Amino acid sequence: MAKRSKARELAMQMLFLVDMNPDIDGKTVLHMIQDRLEDEQQSRFAWTLFAGTMEHRETIDDRISKVAKNWTLKRMAVTDRNLLRLGCFELDYHDTPHTVVIDEIIELAKKFGAENSSSFVNGILDKLAGQSHKKTQ
Repeated sequence: MAKRSKARELAMQMLFLVDMNPDIDGKTVLHMIQDRLEDEQQSRFAWTLFAGTMEHRETIDDRISKVAKNWTLKRMAVTDRNLLRLGCFELDYHDTPHTVVIDEIIELAKKFGAENSSSFVNGILDKLAGQSHKKTQ
């Protein structure tokens, strides 16, 4: 698994963890990331994704809610919701090309989500990418 892919996977797992256990603080998450990723560059990338997603979560959730027709965030599977948050953060606030972000998140959806998660996540991320203020494709 590529270094950035592994970092994305761990960032998503930490988002899932905090979504299910809101009392976990950032310092604990940082230590968990550092313990699981020996490579410092990987750890920094995973932390950037996690912390950035958490920092912008309200805006991200609002963007997802606007494009997810007939779906509320609470109704979405926890895995799907956090994959969408991670993908939206990286689409809007990071320099990774949209196609790479979407492909990576789809792969995580296939690995961790339900049978239809990858197509669900793909559809929403595709809409978000089309509306992103970032100009990289």
